[in-house]
Amino acid sequence: MGVGGVRGGGGGIGGGPSGGGGERWRWILFFALVSVFFVVSLILLLFSSSPPRLRLPGPAGATPSYAAVRCGHGAPPCLAYLLTGARGDGPRLLRLLLAVYHPRNRYVLHLSADAADDERRDLAARAAASTPAVGAFRNVAVVGTPTAGTPVGSSSLAGTLRAAAVLLRLHPDWDWFVTLNAADYPVVTQDDLIYVLSNVSRQFNFVDHTSDIGQKESEKVQSMIVDAGIYLAGRTNFFRAKEKRPTPDAFKFFTGSPWVILNRRFIEYCILGWENLPRILLMYFNNVILPQEGYFHSVICNSLEFRNFTVNNDLRYQVWDDPPQTEPVFLDMAHYDKLVDNGAPFARRFRGNEPLLDKIDGNILGRWGHGPVPGAWCSGRKNWFNDPCYQWSDVNIVRPGPQAIKLRQYMNRISEEAEIGSKSCRR
Repeated sequence: MGVGGVRGGGGGIGGGPSGGGGERWRWILFFALVSVFFVVSLILLLFSSSPPRLRLPGPAGATPSYAAVRCGHGAPPCLAYLLTGARGDGPRLLRLLLAVYHPRNRYVLHLSADAADDERRDLAARAAASTPAVGAFRNVAVVGTPTAGTPVGSSSLAGTLRAAAVLLRLHPDWDWFVTLNAADYPVVTQDDLIYVLSNVSRQFNFVDHTSDIGQKESEKVQSMIVDAGIYLAGRTNFFRAKEKRPTPDAFKFFTGSPWVILNRRFIEYCILGWENLPRILLMYFNNVILPQEGYFHSVICNSLEFRNFTVNNDLRYQVWDDPPQTEPVFLDMAHYDKLVDNGAPFARRFRGNEPLLDKIDGNILGRWGHGPVPGAWCSGRKNWFNDPCYQWSDVNIVRPGPQAIKLRQYMNRISEEAEIGSKSCRR
């Protein structure tokens, strides 16, 4: 459904014969105003004193247990997860949450605007009831007022930055920001991941990136769109301009996987913006199609402070068609052996209720029933009637399993590649 009342003139949106230079400058001014509006609105949203969310309550009268969590220097890393999904993905997000849950970590769950409010409330209620640790540690939040717009427009990027700002406000002591989708799933336990990351420099950011745009330059760099969700509540469509803009020369354009693992210092750089670079690129990527495939990549690779601490990998196992399509293939039982041997901590894409997920739960994660993946923090007795994670001891202790060996080998390999190709951002 289009947005009424906006028609294109020469070189504008919607087509029509050329209307001369005045018409062209009118559209340039329109895009500039929308960009400024987007940045100002996002800044106000990021620094809102009360980020809209559904906080999951703890037990009545109970003292929050998160005081027992040690983060920062000398402690194992704490991870901040953003888990995103669309309408109908509530059950998948809950399963993903429990697969990556650990009391040391922080979580924000975001269902897109096309999901009903009842689905969001149901997700929050089910997450709160899934394990007592969620209420005790109060480390899970469900976004109550989702970002409108379309996944291909800047509203998706705004949603990611908004979630990162909420995580900084709620729990400012985590080490890495991890973005996962309902189609993702872990292939290691959180004990495995935390243990291996304890030996990785917390300066590193994991971003699959390239500056080799090739024949996609016209589509990805020069094309302009306007996400209607920025200025019209509830709209999920976008306008595409017929005019092209020149390839920027003030910075180098990078693109890559939209799924990233970023350290807290870089997230603070993007949100607080103590230099102009994040804001300038935010205005530019406001009108880029699929900005999540380029914003963080371009900011980090154009920053003198961060570009030499970038690992060119998104830590995900994926299988692509030959020739590659725009999305990886859905994983099934035929991919199990290679998925396990690869060593990557996450994999995608999975269909809902894919039997391979049950095999990963049983053979790798040790998850059974409807509770979280057990770890060293779980101290309850395991039997048919009791989830061992209903009780816990010291959450600052992790106990890695066999898959941690493959994960460590994987991390050593990509870290060596990062050292060898430390100038990858400059290519």
